[in-house]
Amino acid sequence: MRKQYMATRAFTLIELLVVVGIIGLLASLLLTGIGSAKNKARRMACAHNLRQINLGLLMYIDDSRDATPAPPGTMGSTFSLVAYKSLMKNYIGIDGPGSRREKLFACPSDRFYYDEVMSIARYVPHGLWEQSVSDHSSYACNGANAMVNSSPGIAGLTLSSIREPAKTVLVAEGSAYIPWSWHQPKRPLSHENARFNNAMNMASFVDGHVRCIRIHWDDNRSGLAPHYDPPPGYDYRWSGN
Repeated sequence: MRKQYMATRAFTLIELLVVVGIIGLLASLLLTGIGSAKNKARRMACAHNLRQINLGLLMYIDDSRDATPAPPGTMGSTFSLVAYKSLMKNYIGIDGPGSRREKLFACPSDRFYYDEVMSIARYVPHGLWEQSVSDHSSYACNGANAMVNSSPGIAGLTLSSIREPAKTVLVAEGSAYIPWSWHQPKRPLSHENARFNNAMNMASFVDGHVRCIRIHWDDNRSGLAPHYDPPPGYDYRWSGN
């Protein structure tokens, strides 16, 4: 009886490369999906923070005869953007000096910032909320008019006097004021990319809602993004009148 041998067929090099390529593509798609889900979760957590902060700030304003924060002694200082925190945080159950333990004021995506010294924006791989200069907050109040008299802003205004509460920013991520983006940063993270137009940032509005917006920045003009209102096509404004 003749023995019959069955030939064992092995993968060719081309077939092996195709299989490896398919596995690599699937892994890439999986990692992209995981990264996208993480970014979405961070934005949702940031939106939750802003809603709570917005609510506490509105309660403070209600007890202040409808007036938005205009902290004394902060004229001409960037502290006017973050001084609101010490005025209103007891309304959301937080007392004492600012610290890194106050996670409500820390955006989960706030993992870097630019330290501008002598007009050179140095990339710093640490969160802005970790710094005492920001009163350990990722979020700043729309009060640039307390820094520069000619700038738009709502510091000291009454809410009832604000013409478009659904479009007027109340509190936004600190990166919106520069602007850069913690949620969609421009790569590479460098001095050249420190500021860019249409940086995506989370913001809360006078009417209480929160959304992610594109921040207009004109590199032909000096100053921060809130030193002028955006042109038509942007669904937000810094000024209240």
